[in-house]
Amino acid sequence: MSILHISLRGSKDMKIESINTYVVDAGWRPWQFTEIKTDSGITGYGEMSDGRNPWGIVGTVEDFKPLLIGKDPLNIQALFWDLQRMAIQSKGGIASKAVAGIELALWDIKGKHHGVPVYDLFGGKLRDKQKIYWSHCGTSRARDYEILGVDPLNSRQDVINLGKEVADKGYTSLKTNIIVRPDSPLSHPPKETYVFFGGFGGGAGSTDQGLEYTTDKQTFINYELLDVIEDHISALQEGSQGKVTIGLDLNFNFKPQAVKKICNRLEKYNMMWVEIDMYEPDGLREITDSTDIPITSGENLLGVTDYRPYFDKRSMDVAMIDIPWQGFINSKEVASLAASHQINVAPHNYYSHLSTMISLNLCANIPNVRIMEIDIDDVPWKDEMIGGPLDIKNGVVDIPTGPGWGVDIDTSIFEKHAWQKGKGPGYLSLPK
Repeated sequence: MSILHISLRGSKDMKIESINTYVVDAGWRPWQFTEIKTDSGITGYGEMSDGRNPWGIVGTVEDFKPLLIGKDPLNIQALFWDLQRMAIQSKGGIASKAVAGIELALWDIKGKHHGVPVYDLFGGKLRDKQKIYWSHCGTSRARDYEILGVDPLNSRQDVINLGKEVADKGYTSLKTNIIVRPDSPLSHPPKETYVFFGGFGGGAGSTDQGLEYTTDKQTFINYELLDVIEDHISALQEGSQGKVTIGLDLNFNFKPQAVKKICNRLEKYNMMWVEIDMYEPDGLREITDSTDIPITSGENLLGVTDYRPYFDKRSMDVAMIDIPWQGFINSKEVASLAASHQINVAPHNYYSHLSTMISLNLCANIPNVRIMEIDIDDVPWKDEMIGGPLDIKNGVVDIPTGPGWGVDIDTSIFEKHAWQKGKGPGYLSLPK
């Protein structure tokens, strides 16, 4: 992958000339990007992908433009705090993600201006390679196997085969979600495979976050869903012959009582962690205290103020950090705060390869990174936007060495795969 090198010019000569945004159709969810052009010829790119509020985020970037056009793009702290103050009465995800998309593009500009990777602007790198895990393993195939060009997951043997595929390709860790198949151990199995995401609004009767859920007007009681979860995890472990540690992401789907039951069922398996999101540090601590399985959380949190009560209460064993949602400045601060509490972090990277390069720059620069997420199953054009595939060997990827984020971005790919207005948010598949 080639990187465009541009001759250095003094900061006083450089101004932000224009800011563009892209909402891109990534199959089952939209990705959003910022493009900041300067009058010196340097262009920076940031990612702020959100599958549910794409137009709200890019609209917020539009609102921020008057604070940015004509300003020095290298004076990032001043611009960052100008944006923070403008959004101070709108504290929350959409504003934070828009700020992050802008801030990340500014770091790309600064790295390219100085001819160095972004991590060099923060003191250099601690490592040359980063261990990754195969995320949404099976999840993406259950939702959109046609887009991926792979076979569906319709049987337990299909899941066993997937576990073997992960191990055969050299990965030592994976993360999955709750996948309900037609042959799942249920008294009333679904007609087609689907992914259980009740906590994200999976239809009437599915948002109470208990261990009961409803599909086809039938309610499955808790022991059946526990059986579904254990059957899925055991099939992945069987296929990988115990060589792959398994993460189960429960998202916002359950309350503490249900999570404790799930963890109790899974303690006999080779678990990397159980991941659960909730806006209640005491409830999360209750889960952590109840199990020997590591508990991971935090992808939904933004900045040290959000994370601090969770760290103070030791509510999580591994802190998930989403850089496209909170930017590099906040992510560095959260990683440092986690380190002060002897907590490792793991970048949340459910997005494009730009996010991957951004996340790798953070991994290179912090001492307490546990592992990094990446979706191996994804839209077939994902590699095209950065000029070629990542060099992944045995579940390890090289830290980028090029200036900025380390890649050139082909925005024609964004335009070719535009997310159409009116398509709606990127909701995940519901039971049929």
